[in-house]
Amino acid sequence: MTVEISTIYLLDVATGDSVEAELRDAIEDAQLVDWQTKWQPALFAVLQELTRKGVPPAQWPQSWHWNWAQKTARVKGLLAFRGFSIIAQGETQGLAQVDLTKSAREQSQAGKPIVYLDYLEVAPWNRPELGLRPRLRGVGTALVSAVVALSEDEGFKGRIGLHSLPQADDFYRRRCGMTDLGPDSAYQNLRYFEMTAEQARAFLEEE
Repeated sequence: MTVEISTIYLLDVATGDSVEAELRDAIEDAQLVDWQTKWQPALFAVLQELTRKGVPPAQWPQSWHWNWAQKTARVKGLLAFRGFSIIAQGETQGLAQVDLTKSAREQSQAGKPIVYLDYLEVAPWNRPELGLRPRLRGVGTALVSAVVALSEDEGFKGRIGLHSLPQADDFYRRRCGMTDLGPDSAYQNLRYFEMTAEQARAFLEEE
């Protein structure tokens, strides 16, 4: 399968400059190597520091246990599942995996097809909630933009849905402008968010 590569721009937090990046519509072996050899050690160092400070595990980054090698292997070869990756400065900066088999729940679009955002994670060094100054900003929103664009390409009019880890609720609610449909008792009580076609247009206009 041919991987489509788009040029996007992120913000270098230290200098305020734009940084050219690649958005790829796949998660390939090189990205999994980065996850294993760069993300994991960086995250482990953060967890060690949190442990040293006595921060309880409930306040640790909630995706710390995610295993991208397993996540991608489970859906390899299945056309209804797609991946995205962002590469800049020679390193993988963010990953996302989506599912095209889900339907909308929000009242105005219930039953219509959506792109369901299964997983989205940004490299540890770009996450301010880990107590570090992020290197690059805009990775998460760029991945959401890619998912919305895929929804449009599939004829779903930009509709997307996702279950959010609590630490990301504000990002999806405020930054992405999605509708919060509340905790889902069938999905670990994580809050379920959807983006309508109208919200998708507004989101893309801001980007």
